[in-house]
Amino acid sequence: MKLTIIGASGHGRVVADIAKLRGYDEIEFLDDNEKLNQCGNYPVVGKANKVFEIENDVFIGIGDTSIRERFQLQLKDKSLVTLIHPDAVIADDVTIGKGTVIMAGTVINSGAKIGNGVILNTCSSVDHDCIVGDYVHVAVGAHLCGTVKVGKSTWIGAGVTVSNNITICSNCTIGAGAVVVKDIEKEGTYVGVPSRVIK
Repeated sequence: MKLTIIGASGHGRVVADIAKLRGYDEIEFLDDNEKLNQCGNYPVVGKANKVFEIENDVFIGIGDTSIRERFQLQLKDKSLVTLIHPDAVIADDVTIGKGTVIMAGTVINSGAKIGNGVILNTCSSVDHDCIVGDYVHVAVGAHLCGTVKVGKSTWIGAGVTVSNNITICSNCTIGAGAVVVKDIEKEGTYVGVPSRVIK
């Protein structure tokens, strides 16, 4: 099987390693940086717009939420895949959208709904009945307790804890190590224990 990954970066290399574990034996990258010809052990074969000429499976290996969303919307008719590391633990009734990557050690419990283009990074957890919106990034070691709702394009930083029954609106950044104990209703950057907005 062949996979083309858009974005030759560290995140892209991790995605490629997951793809290899999922049975892809031919992996290539596209990137607009003309100086790149390799990403890890994989070739960079052209610019990102070349993706519209190919017929095989595609994944967007870009960490930036707005760029990932733009590409994914443009690729709606392409064979956009979801990649799940074999060491992730996922309940049977979880739903997962297109273009999402779930990395090693991640746990997703019963009733959770994961949107399109989501990154659930290494050793993150999403507990029961959470709703994770499109293009959200849950960073390394972050934890969403039960019945949390995270709006579209929000970044949950490394080591963040979000308490039960919390809603976080779209387009927020939750800084590394923050603890969210009440709903976040306004866009912004939130840090600290308990989390508070940076003005």
